[in-house]
Amino acid sequence: MLRIYNTDINTNTFSKIDTYELGSWINLTNPTEAELDEVANALNIKKSFIESILDDDEKPRIDEEDGAKMLLLDVPVYEKKNGMEAIVTHPLGIIVVRNDYIVTVGLQKYDIIKDFTNGKVKEFYTYKKSRFIIQLIYRIAILYLKALREIDNKIELAESQILNATKNQELLNLLGLENSLTYIITALKSNGVVLDKILKGNVIDLYDEDEDLLEDAIIENNQAIEMADLYRGILSSTTDTVATIISNNLNTIMKFLAGITIVFSIPTMVASFMGMNVSFGEFAKNPFAFLFLVLIALLLSILVALILKKKNML
Repeated sequence: MLRIYNTDINTNTFSKIDTYELGSWINLTNPTEAELDEVANALNIKKSFIESILDDDEKPRIDEEDGAKMLLLDVPVYEKKNGMEAIVTHPLGIIVVRNDYIVTVGLQKYDIIKDFTNGKVKEFYTYKKSRFIIQLIYRIAILYLKALREIDNKIELAESQILNATKNQELLNLLGLENSLTYIITALKSNGVVLDKILKGNVIDLYDEDEDLLEDAIIENNQAIEMADLYRGILSSTTDTVATIISNNLNTIMKFLAGITIVFSIPTMVASFMGMNVSFGEFAKNPFAFLFLVLIALLLSILVALILKKKNML
């Protein structure tokens, strides 16, 4: 999908346009070959330069070719994996074309892009490219912090359910969170390298207000790295605890079932003994003999049950 936006330099009115005006923003979302050709020809840049961003395995980096500078960052997104919601990262490319245009390229629709197109970002102007890039970077860092807070809530929920854990589902849920944290930590550290290079001023022109916002983004990014490392440590400990509790709970259930089996085997033993060819003499003629034997079996079962209970087997 290809969309072109522009902020009028006189009125600061933001709108969607159909032509490639100087100072405009071109947004590509999972673009087709025709859209890639159109943008490459209109902006006089190589198509392969844009296509490299669409590789899901591309890592955050800075590149330059024919006067076009590219910043590649990882953005957290939510995906369904094995029936569970997980956080993975996808590349978002930002290309500054000879300080005339700014191009964003993504594999899918990102919420941070929607914030800009819907007018939710203050002091956003397409002709202020440095400010636009720093605003994008800052919102990506905030997005990671939001994702980490959600992971923290899920860890707390898992911890509250640990005592009753008897199935592998609890472990699978924690494994999904651990995988998400791995993606996040890797992306944050890679993004951090790019942010440090930008701060040096060799990538894009930075103004005082832009530099302050970039420093804030770097602080948020570093804070997210620390939080992710902390949560991974907590999650690792929680996973080990859940595995131990599941094992202990299953052992408790097996011990209980073994005790119940022993208790219920007493009446079976009495009934089996009565079924043998054993002579009970006059006792067999007593009209209360059956009731008496039932009471004996019941008392023996109760006695065995009390003994097992004392030994913590019931």
